[in-house]
Amino acid sequence: MSSKADKLENEREIALDILHEILEKGAFSHVVLNQALGKYQYLEKKERAFITRVVEGTLENRIQIDYVLDQVSSVKVKKMKPLIRTLLRMSVYQILYMDRVPDPAVCDEAVKLAAKRRFQGLKGFVNGVLRRISREKSGFSWPDASIRYSMPQWILDMWREAYGNERAESIARSFFSEKHTTVRCNLNKASREDILQSLQAQGAEAEAIEGFPHLILLKKYDYLEGLQAFEDGLIQVQDMSSSLAGLAASPAKGSYIIDVCGAPGGKSLHLADLMGGTGIVDVRDVSVQKIRITEDNIIRSGFTNIRAKVWDALERDETAVGAAYIVIADLPCSGLGVLGRKPDIKYHASKEGILELAELQRRILSVVQEYVKPGGLLLYSTCTISREENEKNAFWFRDNFPFEPVDLRGRLGDLIHEETAKDGYVQLLPDQYPCDGFFISLFRRKTPA
Repeated sequence: MSSKADKLENEREIALDILHEILEKGAFSHVVLNQALGKYQYLEKKERAFITRVVEGTLENRIQIDYVLDQVSSVKVKKMKPLIRTLLRMSVYQILYMDRVPDPAVCDEAVKLAAKRRFQGLKGFVNGVLRRISREKSGFSWPDASIRYSMPQWILDMWREAYGNERAESIARSFFSEKHTTVRCNLNKASREDILQSLQAQGAEAEAIEGFPHLILLKKYDYLEGLQAFEDGLIQVQDMSSSLAGLAASPAKGSYIIDVCGAPGGKSLHLADLMGGTGIVDVRDVSVQKIRITEDNIIRSGFTNIRAKVWDALERDETAVGAAYIVIADLPCSGLGVLGRKPDIKYHASKEGILELAELQRRILSVVQEYVKPGGLLLYSTCTISREENEKNAFWFRDNFPFEPVDLRGRLGDLIHEETAKDGYVQLLPDQYPCDGFFISLFRRKTPA
């Protein structure tokens, strides 16, 4: 039988490998973490929770962690051996932010891992750096907001220009709030009350989200696929903000809808549910792998009024011109609204990348707007907080195509009250609402005179 120390080392070794893939090889955090948790599903729930927290916490706090390491280490972070750099980063996170294991144990396990990974010559270095940080941790202070919130300075500057200094820091701080899973109920299959009872009967902590009768907040469950409500297609993981896209579109029964960049299908499934099994939703994506995941979600949901296919949104579909009552254009973006769930995004984003994405969005909108029939709707949305990709593109679209904004008041539930809703768009900020940062704009194609 393995000892407690062996288990701790095993947990840390798994976390080390996950973080190394993300930090040193550029892999996406949610992909690598989900794959690893699936592979090690046999571990106890608390062990998988430890791995998740170490990985996500290290990524969330990387700028601050690197600042601390550079204060105490004779070798600066950028010059460290990649694996040692990752090992130190995750160990510093545990020392500064976790109390599950005493600091001496964190140091000892890090030294063991360094030796196990054939860095015996650096054991003393690892031990010395971590023990010094443990001794001095109460004295560290942060010279600026970028280090305090582990947010790249250029992102803070962009938000300060848009919202002011206090609000920019409030947004950055909000990404550190406790995270739970939001699921949307497929209300044509079961009532929210019945779904809540099913989840609670399996030991999950589930509660209705006030003001949003289609949503449930899910906490303290083992793994999603083990829940009967998920297996039966009664629930779909979807953030509150994303679910508002379906409410904004508010499809009439029997509508033909095209979701042009729709994988893995959350919004499309919601629209299919809202139409009560009538009409048809075509969900498209350029990625073959993502369409396969979408097809799995469709099969699990049991809806027959939705179909998926691989299609590049930049390629004009002659058969779709003027055919759709609703086009959903939830387009590729910088993702700065989902940093609470995908913290590594902030290290890959750039000013140049935002401008490139904004231009890509305009190119896609120029194509897909042709699919909307006269009097029909186009919903443009992103999961980011960037005026280049959001408000500026919405205004550009309004000014260049035969569409007019649709008043969003009354379409987004009882708790969303944004002044701009009357002008057809809202920017949801995560420090104000319990959701991701998200942008929604709605337009109606003008009917020819």
